[in-house]
Amino acid sequence: MAETEAALRTLAHNVRTARTRAGLSLDELGRRAKVSKGALVGLEKAQGNPNFATLVRLADTLGVSVSALMEGPAEGRVRVVTAEAVMPLWTGAEGSEARLMLTTSGPAPVEVWRWTLQPGEEYPSHPHQAGVVETVSVTAGRMTLVVDGTEHPVEAGQTATFDADAPHTYRGAGTKTCHLIMTVHLPPGPTSTTWPASADNSTRRMLHGAAGSAPSNSSR
Repeated sequence: MAETEAALRTLAHNVRTARTRAGLSLDELGRRAKVSKGALVGLEKAQGNPNFATLVRLADTLGVSVSALMEGPAEGRVRVVTAEAVMPLWTGAEGSEARLMLTTSGPAPVEVWRWTLQPGEEYPSHPHQAGVVETVSVTAGRMTLVVDGTEHPVEAGQTATFDADAPHTYRGAGTKTCHLIMTVHLPPGPTSTTWPASADNSTRRMLHGAAGSAPSNSSR
């Protein structure tokens, strides 16, 4: 419980700081991110249990990475993160999952994700802000990448990249589990500063229940 409360306080501080830096009122941030003012007020008071879909919309609107909202400053020059050290931010009914491994620092941060997609299971995503570029590299199995209604098969050993300001879907294909690495390249801007770290486990626990049950069309 103490870890969850600490994670909520970190999230509240980061959202408030990013909103202030962007010069947005609670009303304006809520309008742009399609999040109610009441939910934002609660979030900035470290109350409630925001799900992953809400965090993605806020991060997109504020021009920061999801990690930047969830984490405190990293310690040390080098950080090595294993998949087992971070809980999934999304899990599908058939066992698919997505883990945000880390986010690089600098004016144009990059999120690094590990995904597994079960055959036939898909994950639709809303369009992101202009300038966001996603890259998917399949390491095992097959997937179908759907961008703006057009399907693109991607197999093991292949990499695809696309502008993510259009609707897009990741779908498992074939008969075996698809494993892939996805990077999300955020555009440079005054609010894009983040920390090179993976979210700590207390934050994962805070979000895990809501993320697993979130509608599939309201996530990254």
